[in-house]
Amino acid sequence: MPTNFTVVKVEDMGDGSNSGAAAGGSRPISLDKVFQDEGDITNLQEPESDENLKESTPFINSNNDEDHSYDGKNMALYEEEMDSTPMVASLLNKLANYTNLTQGVREHEEAEDGGRRVAVMVPQMGTFVGVYLPCMQNILGVILFLRLTWIVGTAGILESFAIVSMCCICTLLTAISMSAIATNGMVPAGGSYYMISRSLGPEFGGAVGLCFYLGTTFAGSLYILGTIEILLTYIVPTATIFKDNNGEATPNNMRVYGTCCLLLMALVVFVGVKYVNKLALVFLSCVVLSIMAIYAGAIKTLIELPEFSVCLLGNRSLKNELFESCAKMEVLNNNSVTTDLWNFFCESEYGNATCDEFFTLNNLTEIPAIPGLLSGVIKDNLWSNYGPAGMVIEKNNLHSESPQIPSTDRDQYFVFNDITTYFTLLVGIYFPSVTGIMAGSNRSGDLRDAQRSIPVGTILAILTTSFL
Repeated sequence: MPTNFTVVKVEDMGDGSNSGAAAGGSRPISLDKVFQDEGDITNLQEPESDENLKESTPFINSNNDEDHSYDGKNMALYEEEMDSTPMVASLLNKLANYTNLTQGVREHEEAEDGGRRVAVMVPQMGTFVGVYLPCMQNILGVILFLRLTWIVGTAGILESFAIVSMCCICTLLTAISMSAIATNGMVPAGGSYYMISRSLGPEFGGAVGLCFYLGTTFAGSLYILGTIEILLTYIVPTATIFKDNNGEATPNNMRVYGTCCLLLMALVVFVGVKYVNKLALVFLSCVVLSIMAIYAGAIKTLIELPEFSVCLLGNRSLKNELFESCAKMEVLNNNSVTTDLWNFFCESEYGNATCDEFFTLNNLTEIPAIPGLLSGVIKDNLWSNYGPAGMVIEKNNLHSESPQIPSTDRDQYFVFNDITTYFTLLVGIYFPSVTGIMAGSNRSGDLRDAQRSIPVGTILAILTTSFL
């Protein structure tokens, strides 16, 4: 059925009063007034645009009471460093703030202020500071300085290259597998164990976490023993407490000093490692400078040989720390007198004394301890020289006369093999030197882009240390 409509004229109310509406709707309200009021309400609800806000308040420290967000703004004048255009100052700032602590340690050690925990803002690290440097610092360990030269002297240069290549390839394959897990989804905070357990399941995660804990524990004991060996052998050799009948230091010295070192580190952990963490970059610099010193010393042998020598009796190496002069007789005040070495192999200090037959048949030879790269030492050490424990160290290109009846009464003055050596033993000794590749993934919560930083930083650290 048709519907009739009545058109009513609407009048504007210029005074803006609502008296008509308050009176029961006797006077109609203007539509323009309704739309204008709705527009005002919408403008009150919507915040100002970014451009208007940036133009109205160009300074960060504004006097306005309102809090404004400047995320995403290119405030180059007020930023300490810019991620879009990193410069030398940005790199130096990151190196100054470099830390070797894993995720959560700094938050755990922050002191409580009045019962209220202080919020800690952890900086988001990049690939270089967050992954590359920690992996380098953990891979370059004490075995590189204490055992690699002995491995080269025992296994030869060719087999030493094989040992280093095998171990480095093993860790490289492990890093590639870890990179596949890191790039297969979001990397959570919690390190390698959390990442593997959430990706492969709790069974794999539990097995990896247990092995990782045991490996870290035994690595700590390994580094402690290496530290004490350097201390007692090279720095303070007179600090030995226990000696055997021959005057040699016994393993009890390692146990006593190692226990003291472990207690000291435990005390540091209880007090707070944040103080030691401030020296993390200093420790890494010392390791890098030490490695550079090795290369510099090898290059220096091309110019000038060091003044260190080794004394040989025939072709057998003698313990140089027991005597000063590599001679049987020396001239003192125009008189020929016997040396300390003569007294070791002879019954008395007189020239007509009865001496050991091997000492009588062979002459003493003094050769450079570090012959240099141009002396042909590389050619002499290409092949291995394995042997049983107690074998006398001999130089192959020198000849010596052997007595008809070998005597072992004076053997304590020669250098012997400490242990029986073979290829697989040297592989096992050297392999801990290439571990420590999990240092970057352990701080996954501190990384800005963990999916990209963990694979790139870890693999680059492995390649760099393998080249060294």
